[in-house]
Amino acid sequence: MMQQQNANSYLFGGNAPYVEELYESYLDNPSSVPDNWRAYFDQMQHVPAVDGSNRPDVVHSSVIASFAERAKQGPIRTVVASADSELGRKRVAVTQITAAYRYLGSRWANLDPLQRQERPLLPELDPAFYGFTESDMDTVFNITNTYFGQETAPLRDILNMLRDTYTRSIGAEYMYISDPTEKRWLQERLESIRSTPTFSAEKKKHILERLTAAEGLERYLHTKYVGAKRFSLEGGESFIASMDEVIQRAGEKGVQEIVIGMAHRGRLNVLVNTLGKSPAELFEEFEGKHADDLPAGDVKYHQGFSSDITTPGGPVHLSLAFNPSHLEIVNPVVEGSVKARMERRGDRKGKEVLPILVHGDAAFAGQGVVMETLNLAQTRGYGTGGTVHIVINNQIGFTTSDPRDARSTLYCSDVVKMIEAPVLHVNADDPEAVVLASQIALDYRAEFGKDVVVDIICYRKLGHNEQDTPALTQPLMYKKIAKHPGTRKLYAEKLAAQGTIEADGGDKLVAAFRDAMDAGKHTVDPVLTNFKNKYAVDWAPFLNKKWTDAADTAVPLTELKRLAQRITVTPENFKPHSLVDKVLADRANMGRGDVNLDWGMGEHLAYASLLSSGYAIRLSGQDAGRGTFVHRHAVLHDQNRERWDQGIYLPLANVSENQANFTVIDSVLSEEAVLAFEYGFSTAEPNTLTIWEAQFGDFVNGAQVVIDQFIASGEVKWGRASGLVMMLPHGYEGQGPEHSSARIERFLQLCADNNMQVVQPTTAAQIFHLLRRQMVRQFRKPLVIFTPKSLLRNKDAGSPLTDLAKGGFQTVIGECDEKIDASKVKRVLVCSGKVYFDLVNARKARAVTDTAIIRMEQMYPFPHKSFAAELKKFPNAGEVVWVQDEPQNQGPWFQIQHNIFEGMEDGQRLAYAGRAASASPAVGYADKHIAQQKELLETAFSKLKGFILTK
Repeated sequence: MMQQQNANSYLFGGNAPYVEELYESYLDNPSSVPDNWRAYFDQMQHVPAVDGSNRPDVVHSSVIASFAERAKQGPIRTVVASADSELGRKRVAVTQITAAYRYLGSRWANLDPLQRQERPLLPELDPAFYGFTESDMDTVFNITNTYFGQETAPLRDILNMLRDTYTRSIGAEYMYISDPTEKRWLQERLESIRSTPTFSAEKKKHILERLTAAEGLERYLHTKYVGAKRFSLEGGESFIASMDEVIQRAGEKGVQEIVIGMAHRGRLNVLVNTLGKSPAELFEEFEGKHADDLPAGDVKYHQGFSSDITTPGGPVHLSLAFNPSHLEIVNPVVEGSVKARMERRGDRKGKEVLPILVHGDAAFAGQGVVMETLNLAQTRGYGTGGTVHIVINNQIGFTTSDPRDARSTLYCSDVVKMIEAPVLHVNADDPEAVVLASQIALDYRAEFGKDVVVDIICYRKLGHNEQDTPALTQPLMYKKIAKHPGTRKLYAEKLAAQGTIEADGGDKLVAAFRDAMDAGKHTVDPVLTNFKNKYAVDWAPFLNKKWTDAADTAVPLTELKRLAQRITVTPENFKPHSLVDKVLADRANMGRGDVNLDWGMGEHLAYASLLSSGYAIRLSGQDAGRGTFVHRHAVLHDQNRERWDQGIYLPLANVSENQANFTVIDSVLSEEAVLAFEYGFSTAEPNTLTIWEAQFGDFVNGAQVVIDQFIASGEVKWGRASGLVMMLPHGYEGQGPEHSSARIERFLQLCADNNMQVVQPTTAAQIFHLLRRQMVRQFRKPLVIFTPKSLLRNKDAGSPLTDLAKGGFQTVIGECDEKIDASKVKRVLVCSGKVYFDLVNARKARAVTDTAIIRMEQMYPFPHKSFAAELKKFPNAGEVVWVQDEPQNQGPWFQIQHNIFEGMEDGQRLAYAGRAASASPAVGYADKHIAQQKELLETAFSKLKGFILTK
């Protein structure tokens, strides 16, 4: 048996030579081995040598060489090991078994309320594995490398302390953390109390009251609204006790705002029993009553809510984020909202604002946005001072409870090991352990500003929803569940047995809660109704406004020149790259009005003017600082810097004395989580111009869930306004299927109810006025900008500085060539974006004089009056042709033709010129691209063909 165990151990068997080699390297240079092994070997150095001395170990190679030399000199006399030698080996073994429990104890922890799995074979946790027998149990060993509160203890006690700490109702995982300080902190918190809570009688009664509220609400709804979907929490009621503890303890530590993100499981329970939503309001929703001010609305288990509750540290504002059924997608939205609230408070470390994310076990392991969001946790632009993650681990994902199908990891929480977040697995049937784990988690976050996980292992009493019959696919699991009396009942019986409550105390609490439900009373006491948070944002000025509301976006010429000067100089002794030097010199000329502005300068002046006026700016995306196409240069790098983290200069952060904050972030390589983060930020901060820029617009479909569920529909479903700006580089320049199209058609398909703005500006002045309009006008809707690529440096797309000092954003730009006689125009080409310049050049090359060109700069909301006015300038034009770069089944054509048709006069004919329908956004061969481009231009000026619609 011992041979078999040795063969399977991570310290013995086939790994032994590897471990020996690591130890040899450690003795030679401790920094040469991984941190976890170094920590383990460090502990071994405190173990006395076999002779009882405290001399440190030495490199073995020299000792081995010495023995080899002596062997050459003749036979070596064998010496029998002394008793001291055996004692020394056992001392080492005590250190080894301590490390084994810290590493592996969670595998033996009593975590499953259903007791469905047998305890795995783990030789390292068996004292016999190290050669210990019953005769060793009373031997006293040194345990100064632990936090049990004593320097020595008999082996029997040591083992009991290790088992109590690591294998009872809490299974802790943290030994993969590389920071020794964090590991020691966790060891001390767990080992000093043996992972066993010692709560007062009042605390225990409060826990029981929370369990009663959680169970009572579910059972009340189950009988009052039979068969109605609510995604019950039954089987996981300890979660409510956990939430209560985290919130109350956070308030005690100075947290003033908490933003919660969670899916539908248990959401109604959180609304009533955590945030204090009136049960009467919830009952009205079950009965079909709803607000009439939302065009669409949403189901009750997607609804958000906010309230203010009292804590030992003062009032805390709670916000439950609205969430679609896409489960984990709310995670980055919450983080973005928290970041905005932190910045508003000047809370750089997240001491005053706390994110709590609640997960289901299957979604936590299964959805990629979890990993993407975790990857943001410790970055400068997205960090929120640590998130408390709570997993409602009911051990079944819809119908999947077989671990062979559920995931490829041991625990559903293993993904968090990528950021070294500690995990506290806890048995939901031990609510005191759940509360203790929640305390430790919150304290860890407060101490280190990092993520932490409480994995509450429970069960799901009912089906995925209340109309489901789970026994169809999980007969064995649901036989066990049917016999389970419930966490509340078990805990009430325990407290009664302890004498903490009377024998019928639990039943009295149940009856009292049901009476409160009948009366529709609050279950959270007290909920503050008149508390005013000085950091709260008033959205009222931005609501019920029209996109046509006027906005003065022009900036006086003298101010433009001042701003231009400020953003084109660098500090003394700062040496930009020679190419950047030229860009700054060119921009200085533009700022003096000597030459036309290019796109980058128009964009910069928009930012500078907004910052100077008190509007903060947050710009993020892959390559956002430099710009994918090297056009922005918002971040300058000193070519003579000597340290990697120095030598950075942001001209836009140095515009004015009391300017607003300018933040630019080169994001992680993610679309979904980063875009969702920025959306969340924008919903919490209307006074910041929040921009997300795709590296190429083509990649935005990696975030389609965010666009569909939040950006396009968040306001009509939930009343959540957002002024988020999306910059999506778009244009057909022969770069292939993944570097041409931001899928304009998809955004236009989502447009309705004036839910967002879709634009494709073509000049420097247009981007200037557009960005300013987004903030100056008190109108907050998402703004989708299809930004150019080749036009960034196209002189025809430039604008004189004076265009920024007058006018505003033009939704439609009419014919610009004064040589075109409006009365002789027979055909009007209507287009958007880069193709306009291709058409102008083609018209000039063909010497065409009877064709006018109109640019649609804003495609939604469609500017009907402006478009019709431009079209009427050509009374003899019998033909209107929509021209686009994109294939016919893509681009704006199918979404915009009815709007164009509406603006036409009777008798006019509408036709299409562009690429043929295609399954791919663009071709990948240069010669084919050129041929297609040539053909679409030819079609634009040739006789009408194909689809023709006559008004």
